[in-house]
Amino acid sequence: MCPPILRTLAASLILLIANGRAENGALKVIEWHPWSDAIFQKAKAEKKLVLLDLGTGWCHWCHVMDEVTYRDPDVVRLIRDGYYAVRVDADSRPDLANRYEDYGWPATIVFDSAGLELAKRRGYLPPKPMAGMLQAFIEDPTPGPSIEPQGEVTPSAEAALSPEQRKSMRADFLAAYDAERGGWGEVHHYLNWDALEYCLLEGAAGDAKLEAMARQTLTSGLKLIDPVWGGVDQYSTDGDWDHPHFEKIMPFQTENMRVYALASKLWHEPKWLATAEKVRGYLKNFLTSPEGAFYASQDADMVPGEHSGEYFALDDAARRTIGIPRVDMHIYARENGLAIAGLCALYAANGDADVLADARRAVEWVLAHRALEGGGFSHGDADESGPFLGDTLAMGRAFLSLYTVTGERQWLTHAESAAQFIGKKFNSKSGFVTAVAASGEQFAPRPQVDENVMLARFLSLLHAHTDSQISTEMTVRAMRYLAAPSVVKSQGYGTAGLLLADGAMTTEPVHLTVVGAKDSETAKELFATALRGLPMSARIEWLDPKGPPLPRTDVTFPPLTEPAAFLCANGLCSSSIRTVESLANRLAKQRMGLAPAE
Repeated sequence: MCPPILRTLAASLILLIANGRAENGALKVIEWHPWSDAIFQKAKAEKKLVLLDLGTGWCHWCHVMDEVTYRDPDVVRLIRDGYYAVRVDADSRPDLANRYEDYGWPATIVFDSAGLELAKRRGYLPPKPMAGMLQAFIEDPTPGPSIEPQGEVTPSAEAALSPEQRKSMRADFLAAYDAERGGWGEVHHYLNWDALEYCLLEGAAGDAKLEAMARQTLTSGLKLIDPVWGGVDQYSTDGDWDHPHFEKIMPFQTENMRVYALASKLWHEPKWLATAEKVRGYLKNFLTSPEGAFYASQDADMVPGEHSGEYFALDDAARRTIGIPRVDMHIYARENGLAIAGLCALYAANGDADVLADARRAVEWVLAHRALEGGGFSHGDADESGPFLGDTLAMGRAFLSLYTVTGERQWLTHAESAAQFIGKKFNSKSGFVTAVAASGEQFAPRPQVDENVMLARFLSLLHAHTDSQISTEMTVRAMRYLAAPSVVKSQGYGTAGLLLADGAMTTEPVHLTVVGAKDSETAKELFATALRGLPMSARIEWLDPKGPPLPRTDVTFPPLTEPAAFLCANGLCSSSIRTVESLANRLAKQRMGLAPAE
C-alpha cells in the first residue's frame, strides 16, 4: 500500500501538471512585477491599482495561496483587468518586511496608483474573499477598515525608561505569560529570545520567578527542536507547543542557539548545551555553503502547500528517500551576522574550536563579498533598495562577539567602523531607520523596534569597551525612540527587549579582564573559564602585558609575575584571581557575576 506522504506527492504532481496545462491554455497566469516606482507610474497611466504579495520561500501559507488563490480564475481575471501585481520575497527586502511585519507572511497589500494603502490583509486569503476584496476596490478605491493612520513617533525626552514605565512593562510581561504551558502569546507559541534572555539574566541576578519562567519555556520549547536534524521550527499554533510549523529561519536558529547556550552556563545541565549544539549541527549540515557562509532558510514544506507533519515524523533515512525541503541559498549579511554571534555564544559555552572556526569562515566570506566602503555591508548580491540597517548592525554585533571570545583587536575595530557607518547612514529625527533609500518615493523609511533594541544593546556594550562618545550619543537616540510612550504601548509582552536595552544603557556591564601573555596556557585557561562563566553581554577582555593597552583604561592592574583575572561588578573590583578553580567558584557564587562582587 502506498504511504500517505507518497500519495500526497503524487497528487500534488498531478495538480501541478494540471495547473500547468491550464496556464498554457485558456486561463492566463498572473504577470508578477518587481517592486518599483515604475509600477505606480504605469498603474496611474492605465487607471489600475497595485497589489503587493509579500511572502517568503519558506512560508507554508504562501505556497498554499500561490497554489490555490492565485490560480483561481476569478482572482486571475480581476488582477489582470484591474491591477498591477507585485511579488516580493520579504527576506530579500528588509525595508518592506519591516514595514509590514505585523501582517505576517503572506501579507497582501492593496494600493492606489499614488501609493496610498487601501487594504492590508494578514495571512492566507482563500479565493472567494480575495476576489471579493479585489472587486470592491475596483469599484471604490478608498481605504478600508484595515488602514489606520500611521502616526509619527515622538521620541521620549529621556533616553532611560522611567521607574513607572519599567514597573508597568514588567507587569505586562508577567501577565502575558502562559503559566500552564510556558511562553508568551495566545495562538502562536515560540521561543522569544529577548523574553528568555531577560528571564535568564534577571534570574541569574536573583529573581527566582523569572528564572522558573525561563526554565519552563525552554523545556516546552524543546518540542520545536527537530529531533532528527536539530533545527528550530518557527512556532507552534493552537496555543500550545504541539502543532509546529516546520520552516527553519536563520534568526530562530541562531538566537535560540545563543539562548540555550546561556542557559547551559547558568544551570550547568548538559541538556541545554546539547540542544544548542543540535541547532549548530543543523546549521552546519543544511544551511552552510561550501565556502562557509550561511544560507537564509529552509522551506516548511516538502511539497509546496502541503503540510509536512508526516514527513518530519520520519527518521533521517526515510526523509532523504523522499527528498529534502528546499533551502533558500541566498547569502545575506544580516543572517550571517546573526549566525556568527550565535556561534560565538556557543563557543563561549563549550570551547569547541570547530565552532569558532565556523564563525571565522563566515566572517571572512562576508568581509570579502558584502563589505561596503566606510564599514557597512550590503544585504545580498544586488540590493534593490539598500543598504539596510539590519545587515551592518548584525555584522557589528558579530564583530563585537568575536572580540569577546578571542580578544583579537581587529574585530573591535570592525565593530567601531560598523557603528560609525550606522551613525552616518541610518540616523533620523526619531530613531534609526531600516533603510537608506525610500522604497518608492512615497515610502519613507521608518525605525523598527527590534533593530533599535539590538542597536542600543550593541552600542552600549561597544561603549563599555571603547568609551566612545559617538556610541553614547547613538545609544541615547535609539533609546529615546524606544522609550516613546507610543512605542512602549505597542509592544505588549514584547517589552522584554526594551527592558534589556534600557538595562544595557543604564548599568555598566560586568567587567572581567585576564592579564597574561596570549601564549600562556594559564592565561588561556582563565580566559576560557571567564567565557564559560559570564554572559556575552559582559565586558570580557584579555590584556597581554607585551601588547597594546586595552581600548578603555578605566581599570589599572598591578604588576604581575603570573597570569591572573580581575572581576569588576556593581562598582567593586576583586583582587587578583590566579587559578581556574578560584575563578570558576567566584563566578558561580556570584551568579555569572551579576550578583554583588565581594
